[in-house]
Amino acid sequence: MHFADRLANAVTRTGSITCVGLDPRKAQLPAVLQNDVSDNSPSQWANAYQTFCCEIIDVVKDLVPCVKPQAAFFEALGPEGMSALGHVIRYAEQSGLLVITDGKRNDIGSTATAYADAYLGTDSPWGSDSLTVSPYLGRDSLEPFAEMCDQRQAGIFVLVKTSNPGGGLFQDRQTDGQTLYQSVASLVRELNEPRLGECGFGPVGAVVGATYPEQLAELRQAMPTSWILIPGFGAQGGAAEDVLIGLDQNGLGAIVNNSRNLIFAHAREEYRDRFSDHQWQDAVAEATKAMNDQLKRS
Repeated sequence: MHFADRLANAVTRTGSITCVGLDPRKAQLPAVLQNDVSDNSPSQWANAYQTFCCEIIDVVKDLVPCVKPQAAFFEALGPEGMSALGHVIRYAEQSGLLVITDGKRNDIGSTATAYADAYLGTDSPWGSDSLTVSPYLGRDSLEPFAEMCDQRQAGIFVLVKTSNPGGGLFQDRQTDGQTLYQSVASLVRELNEPRLGECGFGPVGAVVGATYPEQLAELRQAMPTSWILIPGFGAQGGAAEDVLIGLDQNGLGAIVNNSRNLIFAHAREEYRDRFSDHQWQDAVAEATKAMNDQLKRS
């Protein structure tokens, strides 16, 4: 099934637009997992990361449509970490979740094709449904990814307007009366239009941060057929009213990522007195349900 349709079906099935970011960090893992690391070796941390992420998947698989493993945290552990990332991706797929691998990959020509071949599609070596992609090498660097989406019913999310405070240094610069992020959005729309699924959206999506709500509203209009992945909710300051403007009139077209506030919920003030360290998964479930409710009520 077309990637955009699979995502639309998953959002409808779960009644959620929440995407759980899988960003394992050594110092923030529950103590019960940290205690299993006896020699501080990459292999033991990789096992802890894998266990952590898979247990989160068990908790959220019926609550949300997708998860977003951040490759950087696994890469920091070397080959063992990358093996753990591969296992997490496969486990999420087997659990019925769509996977957005957050790798922000790209290059030119045959190298871009190799990245697309490596990550995109459940039959690829990495087995990911979709991948975050950088656009700044130009159109010819994005076309191989779009073509692989056609071949494997996969998706991509192109960096358009990122959530970090320094993103505007380049993204807001103007040429011929148009900002760089507006130029990227135009290319995303152009690549996406011939590839629409039954839901009216295509596989070439965009990343637009919740921390820039005015630009999010602008870009929703500029890319009406693209799914928007919205980071920056929660810990980075984005609020529910900021992200919901990314949805269309049917409540589709956007998914909202939240990482730290969900996966490390056991350490948050509102949960740490209610859940013991051994109940950290219950805190994840509670925080995920609370986010779902927050986005529905707003």
